[in-house]
Amino acid sequence: MLDTETTLAYGIFWAAYAIAFVVFFYMMKALFRLLPVYGLRSLLLAALVVLFLTPVQSPEVAGWWIPAWLFTGYEFILGHTEAAGRGLFNFAVAGVIMLLVWILDLVRYRLVKK
Repeated sequence: MLDTETTLAYGIFWAAYAIAFVVFFYMMKALFRLLPVYGLRSLLLAALVVLFLTPVQSPEVAGWWIPAWLFTGYEFILGHTEAAGRGLFNFAVAGVIMLLVWILDLVRYRLVKK
């Protein structure tokens, strides 16, 4: 069991990470408005969500989650390709799920546009 300060720091990290992502997402959304095609705009936003919000469970502490891009990058740098593969697997699963959501969004957009 970890002490209270460590758990509090973990919670503060995720709160700050979530706030920073929301700000970054809306900044990129404003930037992507310059693109003329709705499908491309929404695909890029979906890719941002997958890239920055996909988690992977920490091998050190059970029940703690780490951003997959951070975990996978560190594990590749350290040469632990098997551990980095866990992060890549999470990216693949999140990517497939987001692809399905993106397709459904395109269908919704087409039906509303008519």
